[in-house]
This record gives sequence, structure tokens and C-alpha cells, in this order.
Amino acid sequence: MDRRVIAVLGPTNTGKTHYAIERMLGYNSGIIGLPLRLLAREVYDKIVALRGPSVVALVTGEERIVPPRTKYWVCTVEAMPPAMGTDFLAVDEIQLCADPERGHVFTERLLQARGTHETLFMGSDTMRGAIAELVPEAEFVQRQRMSELSYGGSKKISRMPARSAIVGFSVDNIYAIAELLKRQKGGAAVVMGALSPRTRNAQVELYQNGDVDFLVATDAIGMGLNLDINHVAFSATTKFDGRRMRPLAPNELAQIAGRAGRGMSHGTFGVTGEARPLDEGTAQAIMDHRFTPIKKLNWRNTDLQFGTPEALIAALEVAPQDEWLVKAREADDLMALKTLSNDAETRARASDGPSVRLLWDVCRIPDFRGISHAEHSSLLEAIYGFLHEKGRIPDDWLARQIKRIDRMDGDIDTVSKRLAFIRTWTYVAQRKGWVNDESHWRGATRAVEDALSDALHERLTQRFVDRRTSVLLRRLKQKEAMLAEVSKEGEVTVEGQFVGRLEGFRFSQDKTATAEEAKTLGQAAMAALAPEFHLRADRFYNAPDTEIDFTEQGGLMWGNSAVGKLVAGSDPLKPQVKAFVDEEAGEDVAQKVARRLQHFIDRKVATLFEPLLNMSRDEALSGLARGFAFQLVEGFGLLPRAQVAEEVKALDQDARGALRKHGVRFGQFTIFMPLLLKPAPTRLRLVLWSLFKGLEEFPEAPPPGLVTVPSGDGAPEGYHLMAGYRASGARAIRIDMLERLADMLRAEDSRGGFEAKADMLSITGMTLEQFADLMQGLGYRAEKGERVKVKAAPAAAAAPQETAQDAAPAQNPESQEAETAEPAEAVPADGAPAAPVTEAADVPSEEIAPQADAAQAADAQVKSADEAPEMEVFYTFAWGRARGGERGGARGGERGGESRGRGKPQGKGRPQGKGKPRGKGGPKSGGDKGGQSFEARPPKKDKIDPDNPFAAALMGLTKK
Repeated sequence: MDRRVIAVLGPTNTGKTHYAIERMLGYNSGIIGLPLRLLAREVYDKIVALRGPSVVALVTGEERIVPPRTKYWVCTVEAMPPAMGTDFLAVDEIQLCADPERGHVFTERLLQARGTHETLFMGSDTMRGAIAELVPEAEFVQRQRMSELSYGGSKKISRMPARSAIVGFSVDNIYAIAELLKRQKGGAAVVMGALSPRTRNAQVELYQNGDVDFLVATDAIGMGLNLDINHVAFSATTKFDGRRMRPLAPNELAQIAGRAGRGMSHGTFGVTGEARPLDEGTAQAIMDHRFTPIKKLNWRNTDLQFGTPEALIAALEVAPQDEWLVKAREADDLMALKTLSNDAETRARASDGPSVRLLWDVCRIPDFRGISHAEHSSLLEAIYGFLHEKGRIPDDWLARQIKRIDRMDGDIDTVSKRLAFIRTWTYVAQRKGWVNDESHWRGATRAVEDALSDALHERLTQRFVDRRTSVLLRRLKQKEAMLAEVSKEGEVTVEGQFVGRLEGFRFSQDKTATAEEAKTLGQAAMAALAPEFHLRADRFYNAPDTEIDFTEQGGLMWGNSAVGKLVAGSDPLKPQVKAFVDEEAGEDVAQKVARRLQHFIDRKVATLFEPLLNMSRDEALSGLARGFAFQLVEGFGLLPRAQVAEEVKALDQDARGALRKHGVRFGQFTIFMPLLLKPAPTRLRLVLWSLFKGLEEFPEAPPPGLVTVPSGDGAPEGYHLMAGYRASGARAIRIDMLERLADMLRAEDSRGGFEAKADMLSITGMTLEQFADLMQGLGYRAEKGERVKVKAAPAAAAAPQETAQDAAPAQNPESQEAETAEPAEAVPADGAPAAPVTEAADVPSEEIAPQADAAQAADAQVKSADEAPEMEVFYTFAWGRARGGERGGARGGERGGESRGRGKPQGKGRPQGKGKPRGKGGPKSGGDKGGQSFEARPPKKDKIDPDNPFAAALMGLTKK
């Protein structure tokens, strides 16, 4: 009774392993051997949860956790320390005694391993006869399955029920099945015996917590892994056992199929894919747990001789004497021993007992890499050489081996190979006395294995799990309200899964989604976004106007999100809006967004066009003034003077004064409101004008602050005026700066010719050549010349890039004088300056003298120097229409015809050349009255505007 041996036999799901743990914890010490390190880790975690980590050890080929006060040992069967003398000893899955590869290890434990008080062997009922013969003192405990297991036949993978495990026996087959499940079911977890415990646990967690409903695995799940599986499907019923392809025996199929149904839950099994349906006898045997008893156990001699390699090999090849035992086939360790024994150097080293024992320990390093027997033997030879010669593996050599593996890049196969390689060095580091600093190298190899395990789990998840689809499918099935979150960047996540972007009130589904998951994503997103649309609509309706803006193409933006666009209305200054709202958001949301956008654009127009709208509502304006105001409103506050020349002539001073009170300026080229030339009104004006014109692509406003811009090609007719510019030659000049230039030109001799002043170049910000092109566009001739440079010409200061409001001509006294006085209104229909009344021949000599003096000085400098004179280019500008309208086209001709028809030819009645062109440089005395009789229009009969600051001066001149 002090040394009881008990065999607990029965099918899967009978609680044998759980029973063994309970029995072990009832003793002061115990050891349990398990068939897989994956299962060993699972049992270790359970015992640690019950008794704490300070008394539980874990020993496998690649892992060794041994606290100082260890009471309970959890090991793989191969790693069980001999002669531990613990009170309790257990070996799980004892039927593996018949396994061709590992059977001899389990058989050795069956025959020799014992606890001082109790020994427990757990396994299949097929071992009853063998145990009874080889261990006569054994007691038998029969355990029945807690749930029923039934055969479900063949099913397509696409019709596989949830919580299913699909079993394959090759890596390619497992990957193919997992890919198919990802496309059709959202993904699958992958479990293989070659995975590290860390990777396997992470993959199992995906399945256990419900992220995926399917598991694709090898027969590794048949060895005691407790998972919530309802159905097991075999994708194949044959496997490669290391030597040949063979069909699985019914008891092997039952071991795997038995994973279905846990506790009291019933389970089913079947086949899928290319696997043939099970015959009725096999299926019934699995359901009834009736299998052919095991008659032979694999055995290998454990009484070894270490005198010479030959003696060791001979001992390992001893045949068993018992009829129940059969000699195990040649294992990897024996093959490695034979290969190394044939190497002369290794044979010379293995010359005594300790050297042969060391050689055998090295040969037992598992071939985790599985590359080839020759490469594995070569590695073992190097390790044995270091250990025999130096007693330790050199740190630098070991570090190089580990460093080659310590890389996380690559695909699943690459990372898997590195993980297999590091297992070799993890095993080596666990061997006592093989490395200098055992703690360091165990930690180093464990760190690399953990990192590779995490990387492999990540690769497997990326390739075989569409977490997003699986999570959303699960929540949709549960019919619960799903949590949607929208980041500041508009990224929409449902239950933590990215599903697309919410741009304003339109949902854009993730473009990377496959066709199979697109429907699921859309369904989940809309179900979750329904409340979000209403919350967002409320925030938008209460948002300040500063958060909303319009684009130069007529779009309406809320922050960075497009929420609508402008559409043309019946009135150019009353545009309508079209809101961008998904139908799924509902009519209430759409109406609320549309109302808020309409309020925004109405206020924007009212604010930026306030002067224009005030003028349109001014009841004090009447008659011609009211009609002219109506035209200004239609023109968005800008009218070319040539276009309304007749209307301007018809306006009396009272009408003009009333319009000026609203900020209207009567320029020589343009009638405009300076306040509307600011960047904001200009930007909106172009959008409204483009809507009114029905343009498909709206032209953009020039950058603010520029005096001139390229006139460009292909601009819509009227664009430059709406932008606040007048095209003249290759460039367009801002209309308020053009009026300032016109003020300067009045003081020049337009008939005889003049050169550009520095102020003219400065105000336009142009070079002399650009200015010449501009003047020609305005109707002037530009004659290019070259002369000796007297001294360095003063550089034309670049005109400051002022905005329209900085240079508002209405506040310029000079401009106002030129604008208001308008003594004769001799302005041609196209807005060009009036033709001068003097000729070049009548220019006073005192004006010519400085030019002659400069020429003489230049000649003197040339004569006094032995070098060629420095030349400079200059332009002389003269009004191009005075002689038949060489420039300016039909409009210049029209003015010339009007002059010839209504006035006498110049040169008759008084000498020419007396006085200068009208304007700032015109005659100020009454002695030059002759010029007034040749105007292009009858003298005005209207009284002078009393609000004009120059009215008194003009009245005085008139009286004189």
C-alpha cells in the first residue's frame, strides 16, 4: 500500500489529467510527466495558480524554472529527472509507449519510474493488457467520458459550424485552410507542435476569447490541450510519421476527435476538404471508444556502457527479451552518435568513460532545425569539440550563433525557422555546466525565443485572421449596440476595429476591405454610426461660423471635412446650399445640416458685401443713381467705366455724391467700391460670379497683396475684373493701383512723350520692360531707345505689395481731386486717358535743357575716358490714339471720330503747345480757355457737388 501503482484509463474528456493534479497536490512532493511542452506549460500554470510559483518547477528541453523550495515538478516525459524520490509520480498519455519515435522513452518510464507513495499512469484503455503484463502490481481505474461524441459526416469548410477545429498533417495544408477561413469566416487561429508555448498560447487565446471561431491545428491538439471545441473535422486521415506516409489508426483518430466537447458539452467529429468519409466501422469505434488493444511497446536499453563509442552503440542496440517489447527504430540521437563515432577527431576525443558520456549527452540534443542529418551532426561535432577541449562553449562563438537568429523580419516560414534554430541554443543553455554564465545565456536565449514567438504570432494573425471582420460578425450576431468612435482625423472604429472614415456627414468605407467583408463593414458601421450622426449634427448646428468656410470651388467645409457645396440661386448674391449627408443618417440630420450651411453663407455674403447690400437697400437713391446702383450690385461692386460710359455721363453731381457716400469710386478705368477689393470679398465674389456664370471649374483668386499678376491664357471672360484686376499686356494690374498710376500719368506730356518715373515703376512693382508692356496695353506707344548712361540710374524701388485696403484710392487726396474735379469728362469710351492738347514741339525749352545738359556731360565723360561708354535702355511713352488710334483698336477710333465730328481741328483758333494735359498738371489760370472748346462732349450744365472738397476752388476758377 505504500507504493501503489494506479493506471487511470479511458477516452478523452474524462478528467484524467485534472485527477492526477489533485492527487499530486495531496502529497508533500510530486512530479508529473507530460507528452508536450505546450501541455506541460498549461499544467504548470494551473498548479502555480493553486500553490504559487515558489514551490513549482517547470523542466522541459528548452525551459527550466526551478525555485529553491520546489515541491512539485512539471516536466516533459523526456526531461523527467531520474530517481527524484518524490512522494507522487505520474505519466500522462501512456499509450505513447507504442509510438515509433518516442515510444521507448514512455516505456522506460512505465517500467522504471516510481513515486515513493503513489505512481499514476493515465492514458487510453488500449494499454490495459500491456500494463497488466509488464506492471503486475498496477491497479486499474476506468473513467467514462463526461459527454457524448458523435460522427457528423463530411462538411465543406464554408459550412463549418462555429467553434470548430480543422485538423491537418502538413504545414501547407494548414496554411491553405486558414487562408480560406479568413476569406469566408473572418479568420482562424493556428496551433502546431512546432510552435513555442508563447506563440501557441497567444494563438489559442485568439480562439478562446472569441476573436475567431475556428482553429486549424495538427494532431498536437490531441495531447491533452483543453479547448472549447464543439466540432473536429479531419482534412486528411494520413500523415507522415518521419519515415513514410501511413493512415491513422482508429485510436489515433479518436485521440484527436475526442477534443470535441468539453465537460458536459457534447461534441461531433467528421471530415472536410479532400478527406474521404470515415467508414462506418471506424466511426462507430470512435463513438464507442472501442479500439484494438496495443500488443507491442517500443523499447530501448537503458543499461548503457560508456567505455567506448562502440560499446555505447552496442548497448543501445540490444534487443528486448520480453515478448511485449519491440526494439525501437533508430532514433536521431543514435544516428548522430554513429556519425560522430566515424569522425577521426571525435573518436580520438572519446577515449574514456567521461568523454563518451559527454558525447552521448551532446548527441541527445534534439534536431529542432530539421534541416538535414549531416548539418545537425556537424553542429554537434563543433559543440562536442568545445566542451571536450575547453569544458565550456565559448561566449563569443555562442553569441555569434544567437545574433544571427535575433532578427524579427521575414514571413511566417522565415520566423518559424529562426524560432526552431533558437530552440537549439535554448536547450544548450539549459544544460548544466555547458556555458560560462548559465543565468545570462538562459535569459538571452529566452528573450530571443519570446521575441520570435511574438513575431510569429503577429505574422500568423496578420495572415490568417481578419480580426475586424470576426469581431464585427460576432457583435452583429449578438445584436447588441456597438460602440463607434470617431477620431479627430475622422477615423471610424467600431468595437476598436477600423472600418473607414467619417468625412463630415458621409461615411467612406475602408477601401482595403475585400468584397466578402465589405457588406459586413458597411452593416456594422451604419448600425454603430446612427447615434453619432445625430450627435455630430447637433455639434455642427451650434458651431460658430469660424469653424465653417467655403472653398474657391464652391465647397463648404467644416474643419477639414466637406459638408456641402454652393449652388446657384435666383439671385447671384443669394446662393443656395446642397448638404453632403448619407441617406443612412436620416432626413432630420440632412435638414439640420442644410439649415446651418444656409445660415452660414447668408451671413458671409451679408458681412463681406455689406457696403453693396446697404447701397441696394438705400431708399434715398432714386432715378439714375438707383439704376446705377442696381448695375453695381449686378456687377458685384465692379464695373468697367467703358461699359457704363453713357450712364456715368448722365449722372449729375448729386447722384455721384449719393453713390460716393456708399463708397463708390469713379475711377478713370473702373467704377468700383474699394472695400470690396479686400481679399475676403474678392474670394467670395469669384465664387458667386462663377456660380452665376455656370462654370464647371472656378478660377481662383490671385494671392492677396500682389499689385500685378500674369494675365494668363484661357481665363474666363470677366475673370480679371471680378478678381479686382485689369489685364494689360502680359500682366494684369490691380484696379486701385491702376487708378493711382492714372493720377500720375495726368501730369505727363502724353502727346510729346515722357519717360517712366521711379514712382510709376515702384507703384506697379515692375521692371522697365514690363512697365512698357503694361503701358502699351493701356493704349500708349512705347518707343525704345538707347543712350549713354550718365550715372547709375536710381533703382526703381519695388512697390510695396500692399493690399487693396492699404491703398484705398478713395482716401488719396490726389486721386480724389482727379476723380471729383472731372472738369471736362474727356474720357474715351474704353477708359483710356484723354488725348493731350499739346505737341512735343511746344514743350518749354527749360524742360528740354536738362536732357541736353545730360547729353553734353555724357559726351564729356566719353571723351575723357579711354573706354567704351556705358549705354542704357529707355522708353518714351506717348498716347497712341492721338494720330488715328494706332493702338487701342476700335475704341480709340471711336473717340477720334467723335472729336473730329464735334470739335474744330486742333491747330485752328489758337496756337498749340500752350499748357499741359488736363489733370494735376493742367492749366490753373483762365488764360487757357481755348482748350475747353475742343472737348469730346458738351460742357456740363450740372452744378458742382457741394460735398466735393475741391468744389470751392473749381468754382473760383469758373468765375475767373
